[in-house]
Amino acid sequence: MNNNQKNIKSGAIGVLDLQGGVFEHLIHLERLGVAGRRVKYPPDLANLAGLIIPGGESTCISRLLNIFEIKEPLLAAYRAGMKIWGTCAGAILVAGEVTGEQACLSIIDIAIERNSFGSQLDSFQKEALIPEIAAEPLPLTFIRAPKILRAGPDVNILLKVDDYIAAAESDKVLATVFHPELTGCIALHRYFAKKCGLTTETDKKTAIDPLWKNESWTKLARIAK
Repeated sequence: MNNNQKNIKSGAIGVLDLQGGVFEHLIHLERLGVAGRRVKYPPDLANLAGLIIPGGESTCISRLLNIFEIKEPLLAAYRAGMKIWGTCAGAILVAGEVTGEQACLSIIDIAIERNSFGSQLDSFQKEALIPEIAAEPLPLTFIRAPKILRAGPDVNILLKVDDYIAAAESDKVLATVFHPELTGCIALHRYFAKKCGLTTETDKKTAIDPLWKNESWTKLARIAK
């Protein structure tokens, strides 16, 4: 991450709203006092500081990027300075290399493998310390998760577990194979907001929101209907 990046007090982070866990990310941004926006069409990308590509089904999201004609505008916004964070399926979409299939956005020099842990029944939770994110262990949720198998020389490895990389970043892209939006962890969303040059309202020492409940996101889902 660029330590010389200037913080700004305004701006918004979008969440790609084609398929997957959209509202869970939006509620985490709301808890941090960061403006969030659902992104489905090219005009929705205007003036975003960052974009989160959520977990879901990577093949489905990849096809919808073309159907909604937003793939090229998304890449143009990225080239113009918008930061991108891919979680789980999103990490597959941002990767430069995907085992056994064609890469989609190819914006970070990592090699990734889909469904590396097996089926939905092989999903699991664990805790891990990510020193650059928080001073305490963070809860991690892996759902049909991929594995990052390799990271290029310009990629910073944030978390390595056993034989795979679970979190990595370049100057403009963050990739995590787990789902922080499905826990009370707000540390990664704060980290991404900072990467985007945005400030947050919450205490920087707070990694876990004690008031978070696993149905908190439904508030935004109801409003959107």
